Amino acid sequence: MKIQEFILNFIFKVSNQPVNLKDLLEANALFNEGMMVDPAKLNFKFKVFNSYLIYAFFCALIIIPLILITHYFLTIIDFHISILSAIFVTACVFIGYDIFKIYTRKIISKRLLKKAWVLHFPYFAYEKYSKIAENIYNQAIKEEIPKNQLEQYVLEKIIQTQD
Repeated sequence: MKIQEFILNFIFKVSNQPVNLKDLLEANALFNEGMMVDPAKLNFKFKVFNSYLIYAFFCALIIIPLILITHYFLTIIDFHISILSAIFVTACVFIGYDIFKIYTRKIISKRLLKKAWVLHFPYFAYEKYSKIAENIYNQAIKEEIPKNQLEQYVLEKIIQTQD
């Protein structure tokens, strides 16, 4: 976990500013639907160069041993196989970077959602109430609840679901 913490801190810049309630509820709804959360909603920024460095390190850990193992056999066999394997590995590297970015964004989004959840809803566990809050937020949007009454509305609805 310490390695994961280091990587996330290296790849993302997280603001010390608290997440406001409306942004928390919107980000929670998006996250629960499997959508990508806007980094501005949860106050974080992606450091692209640092992500390239970390990803290059991971690629080197995987590709260098793979090259050392397969190089001799590919020189004996037809060179066309070597060319095709180089194309395949290159494609995997580029596709893998996009997957890496999405995966790390999901991890940091979930962590920041939980952190903001504790700030706004300290008496309601995130795992239990995040789906309920999503439904309540969607209902509040339909009913056009004003932003200044949103917190009271959500808390009342969550308490009503407990009964």
